[in-house]
Amino acid sequence: MSSAPDIDPPPHTANPPLKAHTPWWRQRMPLLTLVLVVLCALACLQLWVKLSTIQEQLARQSADATQLSVQANGLAKRAEEITQETAAKVTLLDLRLNEVALQRTQLEELIQSLSRSRDENLVVDIESALGLAQQQAELTGSVQPMMAALQTAQKRLAKVPQPRLAPVLRAIQHDIERLQSTSTTDIPGLLIRLDELVVLVENLSLANAVGHVNRGSPTPPSQALPSWPLIWQNKDWSALGQRLWAEVSGLVRVSKIEQPDAVMLSPEQGFFVRENLKLRLLNARLGLLSRQMTSARNDLALAERELTRFFDLNNRQGQTAKTLMKQVQSQMLQTDMPRLDSSLSALATAAAGR
Repeated sequence: MSSAPDIDPPPHTANPPLKAHTPWWRQRMPLLTLVLVVLCALACLQLWVKLSTIQEQLARQSADATQLSVQANGLAKRAEEITQETAAKVTLLDLRLNEVALQRTQLEELIQSLSRSRDENLVVDIESALGLAQQQAELTGSVQPMMAALQTAQKRLAKVPQPRLAPVLRAIQHDIERLQSTSTTDIPGLLIRLDELVVLVENLSLANAVGHVNRGSPTPPSQALPSWPLIWQNKDWSALGQRLWAEVSGLVRVSKIEQPDAVMLSPEQGFFVRENLKLRLLNARLGLLSRQMTSARNDLALAERELTRFFDLNNRQGQTAKTLMKQVQSQMLQTDMPRLDSSLSALATAAAGR
């Protein structure tokens, strides 16, 4: 066997090994540390100087604020005292102002009462007259009191040529024209007609009255038949036949009655029917007096129905009652009583002197 060749060891180098390389900042670390310490010292010194300055400023500002607070408290107390004095003075001035205003009002009223002229007296008189006429018209239901008062006021104002009274004269003329064109219910005339109708109802004949003769149209004397003794004395046979025929024809009556209920009335019921009709008319009269037009119309409608149902309207009195009933119903208007607002407003303006 062959053996491996021998390997010679490497020869030893003659140069010694090099040391490890140190960074520059490690070499200068003491110097850098010293610089940093110096810088920190300088910063602390500067900060301390600033803090001292700030403390001095704060102390100075605190002293100034304390002084200002003391001055403000003094001024506040002074202002409060001045406010109280001012409030007392204002209260006293208000009292004196109220006294002066009261004295002025009393003085103006005294001067106005002392210096009231003839025109102002005229205005006051006309205003009172128109107010009274309006109340009277509302009570009576007629515009005649207001018309008379307006015409009288117009004549009185025409005699006083004052420019400030011209609006009053125009307002009165306007109210006169308005009253003339207004249609109202003639309450006094309707009351008179209702009274006449009540009197007529007392004498009206019922529809079932037997052998009734028209009370309003008695038989003329020329057509009256002679009496029995006179007929026998004169031996007037024609008159005797007429008298006999009249007596016989009076025993039987044939008539047409459109209301069957009227035939069934007894005399006692006829009395109550007549009285009920009169009460209806009187209720309508009370409705007119109290200005209850609707109630008065209803009573008149019921009265008209009873009149045509139970009474004989073919004679003169019946026709008259029917005509009166129609007139009352047609003249009963539902209108409000006009007022004199224009004239009264103009008079109030003239009295105030505006």
